[in-house]
Amino acid sequence: MTRIHVLGASGSGTTTLGAALAARLGCPHEDTDDHFWLPTDPLFTTRRPAEARLARLLPRLAGATWVLSGSALKWGASLEPLYDLVVFLRLDPALRMARLCRREAERYGARIAPGGDMVVASHAFLDWAESYDTAGPEHRSLAAHERWLAERTCPVLRLTSTSPVEDLVAAVLGHLSAGARLV
Repeated sequence: MTRIHVLGASGSGTTTLGAALAARLGCPHEDTDDHFWLPTDPLFTTRRPAEARLARLLPRLAGATWVLSGSALKWGASLEPLYDLVVFLRLDPALRMARLCRREAERYGARIAPGGDMVVASHAFLDWAESYDTAGPEHRSLAAHERWLAERTCPVLRLTSTSPVEDLVAAVLGHLSAGARLV
């Protein structure tokens, strides 16, 4: 039985690592964004009610092995007892923001260029994401994640996501096979 939660700042690679781990383990991968946000155009504009998020997600986590990526700090308390391992990804803020800017450009193209219908929303998202390392614990931030991690009773594996995803997968699998407890 392996139930892994991968979290970190937006742009740190949680979804990428989560999907790669699930593929390697041959198990389901769920991402919190798929449950947090309603499908809209543009994406990520309308939140799904917390009860509905959990109603969608919990049945998908009924198996013995799964990987959940993303953050569920303020709405996923009922998920926390399920985690066998928490993987916390960190990345230098400048690298993380460069990744996010590239992702925004790839995802939205001309829509975030001057005159596009998503300029304001994209800038607001990037400003929010950039505040991760300095914002207080009342926000989705490093401070909030550190506080949450300090309360975990399951092992916590901290990784820097500058390594290739294959190396990160190997580090997680090595941790699982060693059965070590890291905090």
